[in-house]
Amino acid sequence: MDDRYGTDVLAAGWRDRGKPTVAKIPAEIDMVLEVAADGFVGAVTKADAREVELEDRFGRKRLFPLGHGFLLDGTGVELLAPTPKARVAGPARTASGSFAVADARARIARPSRILVEGKHDAELVEKVWGDDLRVEGVVVEFLQGIDLLDELLEEEPPTSERRYGVLVDHLVPGSKESRIAQTIMRGPHGAHIKIVGHPYVDVWQTVTPKAMGIKAWPEVPRGTDWKTGICRGLGWPHATPADLARAWQRILGHVHSYRDLEPSLLGRVEELIDFVTA
Repeated sequence: MDDRYGTDVLAAGWRDRGKPTVAKIPAEIDMVLEVAADGFVGAVTKADAREVELEDRFGRKRLFPLGHGFLLDGTGVELLAPTPKARVAGPARTASGSFAVADARARIARPSRILVEGKHDAELVEKVWGDDLRVEGVVVEFLQGIDLLDELLEEEPPTSERRYGVLVDHLVPGSKESRIAQTIMRGPHGAHIKIVGHPYVDVWQTVTPKAMGIKAWPEVPRGTDWKTGICRGLGWPHATPADLARAWQRILGHVHSYRDLEPSLLGRVEELIDFVTA
């Protein structure tokens, strides 16, 4: 008679004897998997500690929780979080791509400032360039809108020792923002101020579609609030200001370094940093 317990009835693991073992496999980019539940087949495009994103041959993407329920080459596997890759020794870099300064203390703030048009703009600049700005002692200030820039300059005029760099949304030929900027630059404060901008309606759109995992940002019809239209197009809640605030945090969460931003923003911010630290 087959003895299911073996010679030692108290030995550990007797319940698992005879059960098939399932290989535990860390998720890897481009690994092709089949989902046992519905037959969806796709390559791994993203994976973290909780879930994996698969893209099929038609470009459709779906998220699945890690664990059991996957087939690799027709064999059932338990999918684990990706194995952290060993870091190659070398100089560390900041999120902006600059070489990190080891053990650097934040410098006392310079009189010069970088002004940005919105709270979201300030948060994005801080996330990507914050380390660089602290080393340089540059403060980023929130400007309600370029319409109020002239008033600010009258109250606190810029000088050769206190320069202002200004980042503006939708700075394209013929726009209201462009006309205001040209007027200010021709005025008495033009020598000590630099106004640059990106072509997008809002800083949200400076995050690349690739970083967001979408093919393109939705088109927003004329007359529709832009942020509301974007959320509606992406299928996100958009009825209240709190919904829009959560949408921005969701977008900001996809930004990890300068690689997740459009070049048209990167160059402009670098220009401003150079200008106010010269």
